[in-house]
Amino acid sequence: MKYWFIDSERSNFEVEEMCQALDVTRSGYYAWKRTVPRKRARDNAQLLIEINEIHTRCNKIYGSPRITECLHDKHIRCSKNRVARLMNAHGIRAKTAKKWKVTTNSRHTRPVSDNLVNQEFIVTVPDAVYVSDITYIWTDEGWLYLSIVMDLYSRKIIGWAMDERIKDQIVLDALNMAWARRRPGAGVVMHSDRGSQYASDDVQAWLALRAMIGSMSGAGNCYDNACAESFFHTLKTELVYFERYRTREEARTSIFNYIEIFYNRFRKHSTLGYKSPEQFEQMDDQKKIPA
Repeated sequence: MKYWFIDSERSNFEVEEMCQALDVTRSGYYAWKRTVPRKRARDNAQLLIEINEIHTRCNKIYGSPRITECLHDKHIRCSKNRVARLMNAHGIRAKTAKKWKVTTNSRHTRPVSDNLVNQEFIVTVPDAVYVSDITYIWTDEGWLYLSIVMDLYSRKIIGWAMDERIKDQIVLDALNMAWARRRPGAGVVMHSDRGSQYASDDVQAWLALRAMIGSMSGAGNCYDNACAESFFHTLKTELVYFERYRTREEARTSIFNYIEIFYNRFRKHSTLGYKSPEQFEQMDDQKKIPA
């Protein structure tokens, strides 16, 4: 018995032979071939729908590696190369923006803490090392300042605060949110740059009251607080640089949504094995449940 693979290319003689065996006309065969997409094409069309849905959901900031991981989360089998080819063929690209330059006021006479982190950013347990920093966001009403506290273990933003003034209180507000959410034990290392807000008496007293250990970057070394600065770079290149904030309130709402809804709960982090901070912490909690 002879078998024909209907999606393969064949000569006119083979087409004629197949049509005779199946008792169909040549015109009927070619009409069928034109109207029935090949399985690969159908699969690619469906995959493209999924890619576009994820690309839209993540505000067009994901490239093929993170989109592939999202597809795997939905139990869709595909390779990163296949996703990349489809994205390139259909003009689906991760949006990019200009780089952000760090600005820190460390020209002060306040005491500074030793650098206890020393660029060791891989932490294996939660609530052991926090990092914090402040950045600037422009609105039509003027600057809006954002302070964050990140748990290095999961890269989750556990505390944040925004204000139109860059005072010590913005750091205290972010620290208070982090403390209320996590209630860590004594001995947590709280790392920051040498900015005057972090070296202030009020912030240092807050840390001492909660038995937290202060740590600060080396003088002029932006790499010592790279994780916090990396978050700000991500925030700005994925969100802020593509927005025009007419009011500070618009910026507050936008940044709140980015941190709490997108970054903490959805955005896949390469350091975490392409899990979001929330997913990463949930996986750790599940490991602690007795069998």
